[in-house]
Amino acid sequence: MGVVDDFAKQQVLAVQEFTLLSVRAFHNLFRPPHYFTDIIRQMDFIGFGSLPIVILTGFFTGAVLALQMAKTLTTFGETSLTGQLVILSLVRELGPVLTSLMVAGRNSSGIASELGSMVVSEQIDAMRALGTDPIQKLVTPRLIATVIMLPMLTIISDFIGLLGGFATSFFIIRLNPSQYWYSAYQALEFEDVFQGLLKPFVFAFIVALVGCYYGLTTKGGTQGVGRATTQAVVAASVLILTCDFFVTKIILWMLG
Repeated sequence: MGVVDDFAKQQVLAVQEFTLLSVRAFHNLFRPPHYFTDIIRQMDFIGFGSLPIVILTGFFTGAVLALQMAKTLTTFGETSLTGQLVILSLVRELGPVLTSLMVAGRNSSGIASELGSMVVSEQIDAMRALGTDPIQKLVTPRLIATVIMLPMLTIISDFIGLLGGFATSFFIIRLNPSQYWYSAYQALEFEDVFQGLLKPFVFAFIVALVGCYYGLTTKGGTQGVGRATTQAVVAASVLILTCDFFVTKIILWMLG
């Protein structure tokens, strides 16, 4: 029972520390100083740096969707609806979730390893000794950058995915281009766009804060940095998939 109690206490303490970090980072959004140079640097690292993997993921997701949908629709003689199904699947669900997972795999791990290395080398302690708030300097710029860039990356991923679906429809299924684009355009409504942009906004907090939390709580030297990096990716991915269900449920309840 002692081992179970210790494990339970550790999990409760972790949730408490993560909540405290999140509250402090959010509070810092509204008080100076704002490290704009750090924010721009993180936007470049998180946004532009993630662009290649986001484009590849979006393109082939759209291509595979079109391939699978067309095979099913051929049974009913409705291959003209391929564009509609591709864009709805991408904008509502696959675009936000897959983009967030890719960004989490690249940036949550990067943030955790960077901050973990600073903890191990005692740079965080030196920062506190000099009167600088590590949360304000290190966490808040990464949070702001992720919140700004992840929705933009999702929009790019959705568009590239639509192009991937078009490539499959045109070159493999031999679908008329006007049918594909008209079907996609007619299917998209405000509710779909709202849902598709709200999700990455929520997921951005998970990507940034989970990476920062595991980085700042790193223990055990260089091995601890590797462990924190792995834990950050796993935790961020699981939280994104879990939150996706609840956010979808809330949105459908609000719109229904």
